[in-house]
Amino acid sequence: MTEQTSSGRARAGATGRRRKPPAKRRRRVAIAVSGATAVLVLAGAGLGYVYLKLDGNIQGVDINAQLGTDRPKNIDNGSMDILVLGSDSRSGDNGAYGKDEGGARSDTAMVLHVYEGHKKASVVSIPRDTLVDRPACTDGRGAETPGETRAMFNTAYEVGGPACAVKTVEAMSGIRMDHYVEVDFTGFKKLIDTLGGVEITTTRAIKDTKSHLDLEPGTHTLDGEQSLGLVRTRKSVGDGSDLGRIQLQQAFMKAFIEQIKDVGVGTNPKKLLDLADAATKAITPDSELDSVQELMGFARGLTGIQAQNVHMVTLPVQYDPRDPNRVVPVEEKARQVWSALERDLPIPAAATEDTATGQADGVVK
Repeated sequence: MTEQTSSGRARAGATGRRRKPPAKRRRRVAIAVSGATAVLVLAGAGLGYVYLKLDGNIQGVDINAQLGTDRPKNIDNGSMDILVLGSDSRSGDNGAYGKDEGGARSDTAMVLHVYEGHKKASVVSIPRDTLVDRPACTDGRGAETPGETRAMFNTAYEVGGPACAVKTVEAMSGIRMDHYVEVDFTGFKKLIDTLGGVEITTTRAIKDTKSHLDLEPGTHTLDGEQSLGLVRTRKSVGDGSDLGRIQLQQAFMKAFIEQIKDVGVGTNPKKLLDLADAATKAITPDSELDSVQELMGFARGLTGIQAQNVHMVTLPVQYDPRDPNRVVPVEEKARQVWSALERDLPIPAAATEDTATGQADGVVK
């Protein structure tokens, strides 16, 4: 069901789907989340048993039902916004990375904006230590969690699950998220191993006791464990903050994009199916992407994007004067970022100038 805006354009209802069809060109996926979904497009051989196997891997979460209708309006301009979270849960196989304390936080958070035409995208990383006004939330069991001022961003996922993380991002940005995709530690590691590793170049040594990463300067092909160590590394690079870790994550994602785009159907179909299996086990999508058919349709809408057309930035922040271990948004500049995406425009360079960086840019290429 749709209704007309004042300009006469149809606005979609509570599902959050954009009505405009995706671009028709078929290229390899070139954004972070597409690493987990592109393999489904490439492996679409029409084998029924493969679909059943992959469908059985996917466990979705109904974000729309939990959020209801109190959300930003869906603007029908052909763009798409996806919240991508990396979960730091220590339950199950993830227990190797720390003590399971009965909860999880969003260790990594990125808002992926796909522009109209689906040939370019922007990625905005949100530091997990950002102090925000977290809205009241309802979790998956229907329990109410009150809002909180000066709450760390990553506590939204901890207290209210995926829906609360989405609601917090929508409150910060004023932009409705069309989709949600979550990747956990173990799934990420297995996906990289199935891919055969990711090649990166370090310009200086990285030795981090917490992430167990030990790399000399030079070119390396990182396996899953090393890749996970890199995206978790914090204290040993730059100023030791989460901002430096984000710079490593963004550099790794660009390398990952280059690696995944070289996998072809004709050259190694078995590897593609193995990647599809690993990818569908690695992610928890929203309920509109919780089948192979839906994920393939979603991924096809991203295949017109090449790596050089993905612009990655970090939410403009500064260190909190009251707590140097936390950061706060630079409101005017943050508004420039969100306003640009809302209007489907490029993020202006001025929006990220003279803000905290983490000082780890160029450590990984």
